[in-house]
Amino acid sequence: MNYWNTFLNAYQGYARYLWHEVTHPDWGNYFYWLLLVSAFFFALELLAPWRRNQSKFRKDFWLDFFYMFFNFFLFSLIIYAAASQVVVQFFNQIILSVSGFDLQASNPMRTWPMWAILLTGFVVRDFVQWWVHRLLHSVDFLWEFHKVHHSVEQMGFAAHLRFHWMETVVYRTIEYIPLALLGIGLYDFFIIHIFTLAVGHYNHSNFVAPGWLTGGIVGSLVGIIFAAGLFDVQVFGSLSLLSQIGVILSFAGAGALILGPVMKILFNSPEMHIWHHSYELPDSHPNGINFGLTLAIWDYIFGTAHIPHSGRDIKLGFPGMEEFPEDFVGQNTHGFAAKK
Repeated sequence: MNYWNTFLNAYQGYARYLWHEVTHPDWGNYFYWLLLVSAFFFALELLAPWRRNQSKFRKDFWLDFFYMFFNFFLFSLIIYAAASQVVVQFFNQIILSVSGFDLQASNPMRTWPMWAILLTGFVVRDFVQWWVHRLLHSVDFLWEFHKVHHSVEQMGFAAHLRFHWMETVVYRTIEYIPLALLGIGLYDFFIIHIFTLAVGHYNHSNFVAPGWLTGGIVGSLVGIIFAAGLFDVQVFGSLSLLSQIGVILSFAGAGALILGPVMKILFNSPEMHIWHHSYELPDSHPNGINFGLTLAIWDYIFGTAHIPHSGRDIKLGFPGMEEFPEDFVGQNTHGFAAKK
């Protein structure tokens, strides 16, 4: 197999994809969904800020804004998308030669209904990412890369995607094996990506919402999936537009009533995630707390949940960050020659 041709084809293919994303806005477009979700949470921060004394354009706002597009698009253009295709093919060839099973040609999840694929992909991916996140805090040389994300001093939605490009390599490398073995890593789950993007923006935003509201939003998303027929329930897929709106509103109400009381235990929130960025960590958890990315349940299950009070005005960062680089280049070269 010619891995060099795989690399070049993937690189050129991603470059064409990115150009198409920018020049062809539509509802299935990651680039404009990133803009839409970001604008939505920025508007919430302006209208109802949690920390009212924080500047509208907080410290490092524009740096984090650039990070959003760099980590979501430009880093993949530079090398990652092409290099990862080589790794995928290499790993698939090893599995094929050892077991005779072709992950890409014989993916068992291809026969699953869409709702099962989405739910399994979301839960497994989030669980793996929780452990990777904890690893970033526990291994010294990985922590040096992760410091970039924790160098945020004032929290806002754009801080979600401020992270060292090596984190993408670490996450995807460790993620790929378990996800690929389940057949999940070979799918591009647009709905999962947009949902986790929105939750991640919310967790980092200068805005908080009551449980009934976030529960209603989750319920409405499930309602949209039902109304679109993605749960393979034919009666929903054949409904009129007015009836589909009714289904969505019904699910929104059910989500507010049923999920509302437990939303802040099931899902991450600004009140929980602010403590993950705390400058001072509890003695019982010197390597970090509240590692959840989208789901909070893993922290409650494994004993790393810690919310002593609202945490709205706590100091953010880490000891020694006064000497940490403040510019993009300095932050993204940090970690390779970090002081021992």
